[in-house]
Amino acid sequence: MAATDLLARRATLARSVRLLSQFRYEQTDPARFYGALAEDTAAMVTDLWRAMHGAEPAGKTLLDVGGGPGYFADAFAGAGLRYVGVEPDPTEMHAGPAGAGAGSRTGTFVRASGTALPFADASVDICLSSNVAEHVSRPWQLGNEMLRVTRPGGLAVLSYTVWLGPFGGHEMGLTHYLGGARAAARYTRRHGHPPKNNYGSSLFAVSAAAGLDWARHTGALVAAFPRYHPRWAWWMTSAPGIREFGVSNLVLVLQPNPRIDCNVF
Repeated sequence: MAATDLLARRATLARSVRLLSQFRYEQTDPARFYGALAEDTAAMVTDLWRAMHGAEPAGKTLLDVGGGPGYFADAFAGAGLRYVGVEPDPTEMHAGPAGAGAGSRTGTFVRASGTALPFADASVDICLSSNVAEHVSRPWQLGNEMLRVTRPGGLAVLSYTVWLGPFGGHEMGLTHYLGGARAAARYTRRHGHPPKNNYGSSLFAVSAAAGLDWARHTGALVAAFPRYHPRWAWWMTSAPGIREFGVSNLVLVLQPNPRIDCNVF
């Protein structure tokens, strides 16, 4: 079975509308937004594992790179996975109510950088990074680290926001089409403080083409598709130019094997 077969059945227009309707709560009610995204992400990873292995992922260890305060922890624990979250920013790790995190904090949490993971080679079954690559200056080093720590035959899922897509500017909105530095300056003038996702320091212009090029060079690429789109719109991933504006969020699905060189790019 192809890696995306099960997922494709859930990739309906109704799901897309439901997810997109939650985006307006990202700044005002992050628990609501990330809670919905967590449930969908856990279902996506479960579907991918089932398709690739013909079995449930229950009991497997999942490493969530850039997991923040743990919004995804409960969703993956509910799917029967052992959750390990990695986050470099202590303010993000303790961003939940009363500084205790966003959820029940089910799992293990480690403060570390995604570009230098403090885990042994081939030590986890599944490695996930959701909407993090666009926030680091070396996104493919992050990807290389994800592959390094994932066991051969395991699953690595790298999902990130494409810069030229409608959400590339994050809270700066569509002004990022004026250029990242100009959009950040405009936001600062309007709000009196820099954006949280500040271009050049905590937000970078990552393209769909660069991610696909890196993934193909690893030899581990299994599938690539737009995260929030219905199945009938997945063709955009294969269309140069169009994918930069239309894909919005690109998912790269990789399966390491013993012959992979995890130090490409």
